[in-house]
Amino acid sequence: METSRRVLLKGGLVAAGVTFLPGMTGPPLDFRPSAAAGTPRENPFALGVASGDPSPDGFVLWTRLAQLPLADDGQGGMGDAVRQVEWQVATDRRFRRVVRRGVVSTGPEIGHSVHLEPSGLEPDREYWYRFRVGRHLSPVGRTSTAPSPAVVPAALSVAFASCAQWEHGYFTAYRRMAEDQPDLVLHLGDYLYEYDPGFEPAKSGNVREHRGPETATLADYRRRHAQYKTDEDLQLLHRTAPWVAVFDDHEVTDNWAGDRPGSSTVGGPFDQRRGAALRAYWENMPLRRSAFPQGTGMTANRRFGWGQLATFHVLDTRQHRDPQACGPDAMGTCDETWVPERSILGAPQEAWLDAGLRESAATWDVLGQQVPFGRLELSPVEIGRLSMDSWDGYPSCRERVIGSLAQATNPVVLTGDVHDAFATEVWADHEDPDSVVVPELICTSVTSNGDGEDSPDGSYKWARTNPQVQFWNDLRGYVSLRFTPEVLTADYRSLPFVRAPGAPAFTRASFAVEAGSPRLHQTGALPLADL
Repeated sequence: METSRRVLLKGGLVAAGVTFLPGMTGPPLDFRPSAAAGTPRENPFALGVASGDPSPDGFVLWTRLAQLPLADDGQGGMGDAVRQVEWQVATDRRFRRVVRRGVVSTGPEIGHSVHLEPSGLEPDREYWYRFRVGRHLSPVGRTSTAPSPAVVPAALSVAFASCAQWEHGYFTAYRRMAEDQPDLVLHLGDYLYEYDPGFEPAKSGNVREHRGPETATLADYRRRHAQYKTDEDLQLLHRTAPWVAVFDDHEVTDNWAGDRPGSSTVGGPFDQRRGAALRAYWENMPLRRSAFPQGTGMTANRRFGWGQLATFHVLDTRQHRDPQACGPDAMGTCDETWVPERSILGAPQEAWLDAGLRESAATWDVLGQQVPFGRLELSPVEIGRLSMDSWDGYPSCRERVIGSLAQATNPVVLTGDVHDAFATEVWADHEDPDSVVVPELICTSVTSNGDGEDSPDGSYKWARTNPQVQFWNDLRGYVSLRFTPEVLTADYRSLPFVRAPGAPAFTRASFAVEAGSPRLHQTGALPLADL
């Protein structure tokens, strides 16, 4: 498998497609090929290919046709025509043994996107896929199925990341993730940013520019997704390994909460804007038909297993949360913070998570979610300066989830959002280091905030008020994980700069969590002088 992945990193051909559409509200859609739907003049695969949500017998395959990705109407230059897309899945990269093939129709109603769910495949197996429209071939993508539920795999490698602001830097971290050849990629939100061009300057300066205004309409969001998808480093990672992705706030608007728009006032009624954003997110990501938005919402939380080694519980901390206490940008608690019924997940999702943890037989139970779970003080001296947008704003809900985590054998929390890397522990009592309940691994951003900073020994700049934090830095990058039945290891991979392409990645710090204990153990670090 490793040899074939290395070949993929160097490039490849394409061909593809099968016919189905997710259930939609409203009148049925006419997906018969249009008489005027000739072969596109330009390459319609400018946005690449992707796969995701692997199961033991299948996965999702994705592409979206676009020959003019930044067209103002959001249709990628494909117009109103309905086109047929061929597809193939093979067990070898040269497609000598094709095991699935078909034809699927797509058109303007779903942004000319294609979402396939081939099934009946072998578990724990590498596959290759491609698409074709007329004479145009897509790039070849590599993916894999998950192991059988009865199997205990020897190991699983996962790379996870979040927060990629186009204007703040180059997506080199995605290329370095692909070069690490993970079995699975987790993206924990802020896949794109909604802002006007130049609205949010990076500390190191903006290096490229958003096209179009702040996103508010379906056409806006489709165009913004297309702009991000034109990045070659992002395309490479998408076609290297299957993804499991979930949105945070910037895929819609900053700090939105349920039916509240956060701090933005752009775009008229927020329910329409949210519906457009989630529709575009589904169209542009390798997500299953069951996730297709209904009205202004979509099903984002889900669960998948990797044999008996790991179960991943992917959470949605945006759609069902109560509004942030004390205001969306508040830093500090108020009476509302402590209302017991307040939830960042909503009661149904809390019950879903509790049941999943209670029934799991996996060695590792992994929560993939967006915002910091454990307490995180945001001042070097002041106690109680907390973000009300994180789980600190929903302490009663956190206590309930901690109770649910106690049912799991080896829980671990994976987090994005904050643009800094943390290796930290969640303590039941913030003043008692012996009250560890779960380790939390927080990735930094891919580019957001631009070039970052570091500390000589990796200590948190506000360590005095955060004794639970074992490592911190503000460089850009990602986290590389390796699960085995005995231990989870985490390498914090950092890039020295993102203001120019081509930065190397290096392991700034490494940690281990042994099965049977929630404690983090640092196993390696690169002194700042060696960077």
